[in-house]
Amino acid sequence: MNLQKRKQHARKQRHRRVRAKIFGTAERPRLCVFRSNRFIELQLINDEKGHTLAASRSPLKDARNGGAIIAQKAKEKHLARAVFDRGGYAYHGHVKEAVEGAREKGLVI
Repeated sequence: MNLQKRKQHARKQRHRRVRAKIFGTAERPRLCVFRSNRFIELQLINDEKGHTLAASRSPLKDARNGGAIIAQKAKEKHLARAVFDRGGYAYHGHVKEAVEGAREKGLVI
């Protein structure tokens, strides 16, 4: 197995461990993060029904703004709190910037 596949496999295993402990509800949805090479995507998910309540996508260099957008969409849907799902990524760099952007706009995580 090459290095890239090993890293991806390790991230997926970490994500499974995190998801085993985290569950989003209608009152407190799960804030899920996905990071690609170019973009960071954030979703608010109600796991009880399996519905995505809100989503945002922004370039990696503007990750903090992506968090602000998801927080604004949460406010429009009268959601003030969320459970953070880091998606197997380290809480560092772009992931941290996106979550801090959401916190700055008033989303309690």
